Amino acid sequence: MLKVVNVPNSILTIPVKPVVNFDQVLLKLVKEMKKTLEAQIDPPGVGLAAPQIGKSLALFIIKPKLKALVEVFINPRILQSEEFKVMQRKSSHTKKKQPLEGCLSIPHIWGPVKRANKILLEYQNINGKTITEWFSGFKAVIIQHEVDHLSGILFTHRSLEQKAPLYEEENGELIKIRY
Repeated sequence: MLKVVNVPNSILTIPVKPVVNFDQVLLKLVKEMKKTLEAQIDPPGVGLAAPQIGKSLALFIIKPKLKALVEVFINPRILQSEEFKVMQRKSSHTKKKQPLEGCLSIPHIWGPVKRANKILLEYQNINGKTITEWFSGFKAVIIQHEVDHLSGILFTHRSLEQKAPLYEEENGELIKIRY
């Protein structure tokens, strides 16, 4: 299993290089990334980009649901986006849903981020085949978060540029740390 890199590691804020070799080294990296993502339990991870494990490559994986298969995206480009929404995360101490996004590389920090509800993505699969596909809902949100990682953009940057608050989770409660 690989170690997840946390802020303030500079690899998280630098744009990545494209993947050019679709070989056994890439297959092994993806396999290790899958193990790493599936090992994240507090909170469970839904996506993992190569910079988050210290690799400057245009590669990320997603697993939107506990029982879902891991999907691999290489050299992705968002071609089109429609409608904006914010991710929902239920606080354990309130009945009201709070629109918050988090990141494995920024533990216990949450913030709202406006994301497109539907995107057209061009990417390559593990064999190097180019695919163009629409994604919507939660998958679209995860993909945009991971594509941001590949550009060196963290969700906290998005939240702050949208003049939204950030929260720190302490003992199951969310405490506003920045507005």
